[in-house]
Formats: sequence, C-alpha cells, structure tokens
Amino acid sequence: RSVPFCSRVVLPCSVQEYQVGQLYSVAEASKNETGGGEGIQVLTNEPYEKDGEKGQYTHKIYHLKSKVPGFVRMFAPEGSLVFHEKAWNAYPYCRTGQCNEYMKEDFFIKIETWHKPDLGTSDNVHDLDPNTWKNVEVVHIDIADRNQVEPGDYKADEDPALFQSVKTKRGPLGTDWKKELAAAEDCPKMCAYKLVTIKFKWWGLQNKIENFIQKQEKRIFTNFHRQLFCWIDRWIDLTMEDIRRMEDETQRELEAREVSAATLLARGSLAVSLGRAAPGVSRCSLAF
Repeated sequence: RSVPFCSRVVLPCSVQEYQVGQLYSVAEASKNETGGGEGIQVLTNEPYEKDGEKGQYTHKIYHLKSKVPGFVRMFAPEGSLVFHEKAWNAYPYCRTGQCNEYMKEDFFIKIETWHKPDLGTSDNVHDLDPNTWKNVEVVHIDIADRNQVEPGDYKADEDPALFQSVKTKRGPLGTDWKKELAAAEDCPKMCAYKLVTIKFKWWGLQNKIENFIQKQEKRIFTNFHRQLFCWIDRWIDLTMEDIRRMEDETQRELEAREVSAATLLARGSLAVSLGRAAPGVSRCSLAF
C-alpha cells in the first residue's frame, strides 16, 4: 500500500502507565508465541542515542511458517518465512520496521506510533503532507467491542467489557465507555496513533498480501490492547527497572526455546533467509 492507514486505540490509562503496560504485554506475548522452532528470537535490546533522539533499540527475528496464509506457503521457498523486526522506542514516539531477507527491498512493514493524552481526536499527528494525509484511512479500534474481535481470538478473561481491575477499579467497559471516559476528570486517558505503511512487491500476489497484512495488523492491535487492559493488575505497580529485568529474563527464556530453530539453521534450511549472518546482523535494510 503506497497510502498508509492509521489505527487509533483509546485506552483508560495514562501515557506514562501505558509505557510500562506495553512493554510488559510485549514480553508476555513473546513467550506465548515461541516454541517448536517458531516464534520470536531477541537479538538486541539496548539503549540508543542518534541525532538527538534517545530510546531503546530492539532487533528481533520472527519464525512464522505456520502463521502465514496457505497460498503464501505454496510459493515461499523453505526458510524464507523468517522476518526481522527493528524497533526504535523513543517513547512517547516509536517506530518499527519489519523486513524479509529473501524479498529484500520488495517487502517491508513500517509502523510509526505516537502516544497522546487524548481520546483519539487529533488529526495527522505524524505530520504527513496534506496530499498524503487526505488519502489515509483512519481506523478506530474499540477494545470493548466484541464485534471487532475474530471469533477464534475471543477469550472471556481478556474481554474489557467483562473485566474490572482490582487495583485501579477501571472497567468493565460498557457500550458508551469512551463518552464516560471523556466526562471523568479523575480517570486517565490516552490514544495510540499507529500509522502503518506496507510494501509487498510480488506479481500476482501484491494486492492480496497487502490486504491480508492490513487485516492482520488491525487484528494484532485489537487483541494486544484488549490483553494489555485486562492484564493491568499485573503491570500497574511495575517500574521501568522491573520491566528491563523482566525483558532480560524473557530473552533468556526465548533463547532456551530456540533449540528446534537452531537445529534447522545448522542444517541450512533457514540459511536462505538468514544468510548465515553474524548474530545481530541483518541483510535487509530498514533505514527510515
């Protein structure tokens, strides 16, 4: 898609609270998605400073063979369904890029996120030029709307319409929860503005794949933020020091689960995608 789309996710928490909640939930999701030679491998997680911008840089590898549509697996060579993700988290602004070494410059997903203390009412927070912005599709994600959740993804214990936090008393979120949140001066509020740009250049599959990726990104944003809110009692009291310690523990746990993937790599079946690059080195470019 040459024209990006922008998802807006409103949450009943502050921008500061969300920073901890997001990192906690990412670490938990990483553990849940890894095993059997698939999942997430963390190569780098370290502070960075560049051009006056400071934050946390991460480089991850996703092994996704069973998580892509069948029509892609039919065409994809063995080992090509491995994706690199590089993220620069200069909170409250973050940017993430995903690429694939097999497709090189013909594929990328770029996600740029601003976290703002509002209810999703700000336009063009990413400062796009007017001609680009007028064509951007704005997608409002309601974490309490079950109709926005795929039937197979639904979990009652991750439903903000049913959940109430013991520690904060936030929730359950009713049909008019956003209006109630706007009127409640004592309850924090924020919105994650996620600008997604997709490029997939493969003759005969381009539109189908780009539409599939767009649908999956919306699905991920919806499910992730439903989880984040329903997990609030787990993370609301954590500090950033707690989070960094948890990330280190998660990285060690993920590495312990990588035996199957490492065996495949040693046999060379993943070498097509990874190119036997040194640890932390990616041959696909994410310069933005």
